[in-house]
Amino acid sequence: MNLAVYNSQSRRKEPFVPVDPGHVRFYVCGPTVYDRAHIGNARPVVVFDLLYRLLKAEYPKVTYARNITDVDDKINAAAKANAEPIGALTQRTTEMFHSDMAALNSLAPEIEPRATDHIPQMIALVETLIETGHAYAADGHVLFQVSTMADYGKLSGRNRDEMIAGARVEVAPYKKDPADFVLWKPSDEDAPGWDSPWGYGRPGWHLECSAMSQFHLGEHFDIHGGGSDLVFPHHENEIAQSECAHEGRPFVNYWMHNGFLSVEGEKMSKSLGNFITVHELLDEGTPGEVIRLLLLSTHYRHPLDFTRGGLRDARKKLDRWYRAAAGLEGTDGTVNVGDTENSKEMITALEDDLNTPKALMELDALLRKSGILTSVESLDAKRELVASARFMGLLMESPRDWFKGRAEGTAASGPDEAEIERLIAARIAARKNKNFAAADAIRDELSGQGIALEDGPEGTAWRRA
Repeated sequence: MNLAVYNSQSRRKEPFVPVDPGHVRFYVCGPTVYDRAHIGNARPVVVFDLLYRLLKAEYPKVTYARNITDVDDKINAAAKANAEPIGALTQRTTEMFHSDMAALNSLAPEIEPRATDHIPQMIALVETLIETGHAYAADGHVLFQVSTMADYGKLSGRNRDEMIAGARVEVAPYKKDPADFVLWKPSDEDAPGWDSPWGYGRPGWHLECSAMSQFHLGEHFDIHGGGSDLVFPHHENEIAQSECAHEGRPFVNYWMHNGFLSVEGEKMSKSLGNFITVHELLDEGTPGEVIRLLLLSTHYRHPLDFTRGGLRDARKKLDRWYRAAAGLEGTDGTVNVGDTENSKEMITALEDDLNTPKALMELDALLRKSGILTSVESLDAKRELVASARFMGLLMESPRDWFKGRAEGTAASGPDEAEIERLIAARIAARKNKNFAAADAIRDELSGQGIALEDGPEGTAWRRA
């Protein structure tokens, strides 16, 4: 495999070389479950789902772990506001998350650890850090002592003052240094807690992912992913905890982070009225594949501006692809591509640090081919288009289901494909004979039946307008 990924720690694109070529292991920070997932939450799910698909196609075994954070101050506050037991809240919102992400055609990870199921592992990790001199107990808290790690900050590249400001550290008398961060904190009667050597309490957020990833993937694994907002302090502190607990041995080989998401050019915020959940979009009738395509339309490392116009464009693109797929539809409505291989150009684009804009361009190139080639070659191009789109989690429905109830998208309207191709061939012949009036008449005839022609260097492509 020629996969190369941008490593946030080295700040460069690197060839992917797994720790064990027979078993690739990667971890992605999952949701804190207290409310519906918004579209910003959905971006890393879709991005790393595509990475998962790519790795599974190339390696004999891939273990993908994505956690559920079900102990957190935001959860406590939401449960109190709802007058709802914490366990009921986290179970309900976890199920909603699963439903919304499945609607985006995202595969479930092999492992989905819940923080509350791994408290013994978290306590053990804290005990190791204390024993090795990297953590200390004070006032019912346990804190990581940042000064004991010489290269703390190597992921974010921040200096000490920037890190203190960026972490919005709590000024507390029990800290030896303002930069020290919490591993364990005390719980009162209103907060969940567990017995520990330092009293009744609960874990710090950073600790949770270190303990869960180590338990399920080992001390050293291949890829750790998440949003850019997690680089500091969350991922920086994961590195500190994990490497210091294991005598400085490497924690993760490749760190991958997706870019920020804005809405209509502004930061998403409830106060601005532009806070959009996946569920709201689905409820409005936006197909999950449309949301998925828009999330993949921009390179994952770049900022993405999520707009209504972008959703419309994504739907139009999928309409065009589904119209092509309709030419392969059987009497039962299914589209069978047999053993058609994925587009090599698409795979090459994805292997180049998940270059989805380039991959989607290759799918559009297949669409163009499907309209200008002979009937046999056209069918082959359509099969390759469908197979390749499905690899990316798209074109998973039958065309008739996709267009159901949408008269403007009915694939059967207008002339059939054989008639369209016959007329295009007649137009080409007329132009060769310099009979431009006849050629224009054919174009007008097709246009009147809802067929748009697009002349290009590769020939004439057509689409239902």
